[in-house]
Amino acid sequence: MASRTTRAKSATAEATREPAAEATQAKLLDAATEVFAEVGYHGATIREICGRAGVNGALVNYHFGDKLELYAQVLQRLVSVARIEAVRAAFCQKAPPETILREAIKVRLRGVAAGDQSGRLFRILAHEITQSTPAMNCAINIVLQPLCNQLYEIVGALIGLPPADEQTRLCAHSIMGQVIIYVLAGPVLARLWPNMKMTPENLDRIADHIADFSLAYLRQARDMQQQGAKAAGRRTRN
Repeated sequence: MASRTTRAKSATAEATREPAAEATQAKLLDAATEVFAEVGYHGATIREICGRAGVNGALVNYHFGDKLELYAQVLQRLVSVARIEAVRAAFCQKAPPETILREAIKVRLRGVAAGDQSGRLFRILAHEITQSTPAMNCAINIVLQPLCNQLYEIVGALIGLPPADEQTRLCAHSIMGQVIIYVLAGPVLARLWPNMKMTPENLDRIADHIADFSLAYLRQARDMQQQGAKAAGRRTRN
């Protein structure tokens, strides 16, 4: 009887500990996300993270092992909750390449107005550009490379070149730069252009501008590519 009572108490205590542990982990992840987005991995301290989470400093090691593992889990969680899947879905739709590109740009920018976690994700990635960590490869493989590959495919189709061609990649990176400035530099843009509020309507207008601006050059690049191919064909025949 005593044994059964002891086991029951132990099970009850374990059931109580599990939600408490999950709640502590969530607090640490939330606080770490804020700190890593603000100052990057190298600038973040366990003391600051735990202070914001309102927990004992030893709990990072208890739940995550060390700061790097906490950082890796922050990245994984941000990827899962950001609008990455929505962008991927836009790239995978059955539509003309110009339509796909325009929609992918809109989906990415709509996250700025929605206040989703992708802004923090890209701010963390911006810190990685200046001071990389071992977790950078994970971020590239999970987030950036698949999206870049899809963008290369679309841009290549628009200008008539392979996805891995240098011109294709240069064009794709130029498009990415136009989008990322609104994701990363929101506070700066707000000071430079106070009247432009990042509302859903304005962000759609910005997305259309980026798409129109980019497609104008891509069409020109396609025409030049076709003209070059025709000239080469004439030289071959002659």
